[in-house]
Amino acid sequence: MSATAVVIGLISDTHGQLRADVHRALAGVAFILHAGDVCGDDVLMELDLIAPTYAVAGNCDDPDHPRLARQIERTVDGIRIHVSHGHELGAPTVERLLATYDADVIVYGHTHRPLIAKAGSRLLVNPGAAGPRRFDITPTVARLTITNGTADVELVELK
Repeated sequence: MSATAVVIGLISDTHGQLRADVHRALAGVAFILHAGDVCGDDVLMELDLIAPTYAVAGNCDDPDHPRLARQIERTVDGIRIHVSHGHELGAPTVERLLATYDADVIVYGHTHRPLIAKAGSRLLVNPGAAGPRRFDITPTVARLTITNGTADVELVELK
């Protein structure tokens, strides 16, 4: 039996800027999950050109924006995915995120620092900041691949 992979684009902290290279980095994804600090409808409309986009509000977003949820919970091929910005925990650490959310894959932003951490069968992902360069950190996004109930993720650097 052949496995069908579902690839999901993960992005965060665009802060009103969407780099053109995001089109290459997220090409072919089934949908995009934005982990907050979107800072503009233009960002969401541009991401929608790549794939349907679902986003949460970050600390720099209007919490009443009609397209921004407080959190997103989705299940894909038996894998439960949670998305929130992370600011709701103060400083989002691996330990705090694991203790607060029981999803198989936890996606967050806020720190601007890309991170992939595994805790048993659970996966934590901060896709990094895809917007303006800050803290001398290379802008990144991530591609989450779910195949036969297994999740794997890779970071993609943006130009």
